[in-house]
Amino acid sequence: MKMIVAYIKPEKLNSVKQELYKREIFKMSITNALGCGQQKGYHESYRGADEEVNLLKKIRIEIAVNHNFVQPTIDAIIEGAQTGSIGDGKIFVTNLEECIRIRTGEVGVEAIG
Repeated sequence: MKMIVAYIKPEKLNSVKQELYKREIFKMSITNALGCGQQKGYHESYRGADEEVNLLKKIRIEIAVNHNFVQPTIDAIIEGAQTGSIGDGKIFVTNLEECIRIRTGEVGVEAIG
């Protein structure tokens, strides 16, 4: 079992979801996030005052998958989010030690589904 966490541009969320659905990956958690990397933010003028905005809006996607879905999930995120420019995002893959479905008490790969 693996936990896949991806940070993407907000405007790419729908295309990433469509790519995941094509690969029959439907279970995910989505949250809004702020962050910066190579983009380093931008300057904005508000009421005459110059302001540096260095935390940009991002979307965090978390998907717990069994081993046979790891590569299809990664491929779907790349396919949906990639523009070729700085700020496309990152994907992190970590081992998932345990998963428990609260409703049924199932554990491990059966709990992920």
